[in-house]
Amino acid sequence: MLRLTDIKLPLGHPPEALRAAILKKLKLPAEALVDWRVFKRGHDARSKQAIVYVYTVDVTLKDESRAPKDARPTPDMKYRAVATAPATFQRPLVIGAGPCGLFAGLILAQSGFRPIILERGKVVRERTKDTWGLWRRSQLNPESNVQFGEGGAGTFSDGKLYSQIKDPRHLGRKVLTEFVKAGAPEEILTEAHPHIGTFRLVTMVESMRQSIEALGGEYRFQSKVADLLLDDTRQVRGVRLESGEEIESRHVVLAPGHSARDLFEMLYARGVAIEAKPFSIGFRIEHPQGMIDKARFGRSVPELGAADYKLVHHAKNGRSVYSFCMCPGGTVVAAASEPGRIVTNGMSQYSRNERNANAGIVVAITPDADYPGHPLAGIALQRQWEEAAFAAGGGTYAAPAQLVGDFIAAKPSTALGEVIPSYRPGVTPTDLSSCLPTYAIEAIREALPAFGKQIRGFDRADAVLTGVETRTSSPIRIQRGEDYQSLNTPGLYPAGEGAGFAGGILSAGVDGIRVAEAVAKSIASA
Repeated sequence: MLRLTDIKLPLGHPPEALRAAILKKLKLPAEALVDWRVFKRGHDARSKQAIVYVYTVDVTLKDESRAPKDARPTPDMKYRAVATAPATFQRPLVIGAGPCGLFAGLILAQSGFRPIILERGKVVRERTKDTWGLWRRSQLNPESNVQFGEGGAGTFSDGKLYSQIKDPRHLGRKVLTEFVKAGAPEEILTEAHPHIGTFRLVTMVESMRQSIEALGGEYRFQSKVADLLLDDTRQVRGVRLESGEEIESRHVVLAPGHSARDLFEMLYARGVAIEAKPFSIGFRIEHPQGMIDKARFGRSVPELGAADYKLVHHAKNGRSVYSFCMCPGGTVVAAASEPGRIVTNGMSQYSRNERNANAGIVVAITPDADYPGHPLAGIALQRQWEEAAFAAGGGTYAAPAQLVGDFIAAKPSTALGEVIPSYRPGVTPTDLSSCLPTYAIEAIREALPAFGKQIRGFDRADAVLTGVETRTSSPIRIQRGEDYQSLNTPGLYPAGEGAGFAGGILSAGVDGIRVAEAVAKSIASA
């Protein structure tokens, strides 16, 4: 097949119009086209009066020599296993059942390696009940929440499935294909910016668990890893659970979420090579979704659903401020995993039809400038500001909030306006300047009016800021080599977002596949 790009059609076009546009681009008669299929569909809204779909299509011609010069061969995107299990082997372990651990486990299971997946939290539906316990009753379960449990933090998110990672083997396509098999809508294979939403992710995670188990894999929930077992050469020989049980394996995939702080502390104490890495901190901002739709599209456009945005500002103090994890038609959620600390995140359902749009407005920070001297210093910084937010919110898991107009004017908020914050268990109007470092407050205060020039109304006085957003990515990286093993602990395979090698569901899944392949090759060649 051949791939054609940049085929534009108006919104609401009839189905037959795409075939006609393909023939027009080919400059060939109808009989020359044997078959075609949509590979990707996006949209171009730069002209609000003429928003168009933009298609990439794969075509089969009777005679490829007649194809236009800008046509390229369609790449082979079929996934092929790199190794199969030998007759006898020691089963590999996978620590963590988030997107990375899920795909590491799936690839190992599909290749015959019958992995054991260790998850500190609960099965996804029990975990969902515990998460609602915080949202509705201010009751936090430190081992079962937005961060910990089957599906990982991505389960309680917008379910975005796009990434800018380099993916020459098209492993992202494998991730999307497996999601469709598990119940995701087929449109995620063709939409330029696909998403799933929380409720669908729950059933998909369950379906993929059943597939892994059917292939001989084994899940162990509420199985928190307390220690690594190492021999005299630092080769991994297994793990010890918090229960005291020891499980032997010379191949351990380490796929924790970015909030597995106690695990990071254990690894550091065990001498595993860890370094601090950059991340970002800030607040969540909420606007009426209709306002964002009007600013982006000029009107409500049902064909495109709720509008999103992406913003960046370089502040005078040298800090970069940007929008992060934008959730159209979503809610701001309580994402704490430790008592006495407030963490916010954003979430949307597949429909994206809630009243507000929300996004993180965050400031990039670095180890050298902001938390020098120790590989785990970023964790200490996160905890410091999460505790400050807890205190500012009143110490009840209510989050501190401030109107944008008051924040820009540097005065505390005492009441809310027309924008009703979605965070549960509730917010406390206050002064957010005590919840982040001064440099971050100054940078965000400067950025909001600048963003208002890009999106009309973004700096409206009654838009709501809710604090704090500190878990944008992992504050550490567990160093690994080209063989995906820890630099100084053979047999340990750091992977995914928590280990510092991914950011989001798709990239975490892709990294899980790569690491699983490295494990499979190692076991098969032993």
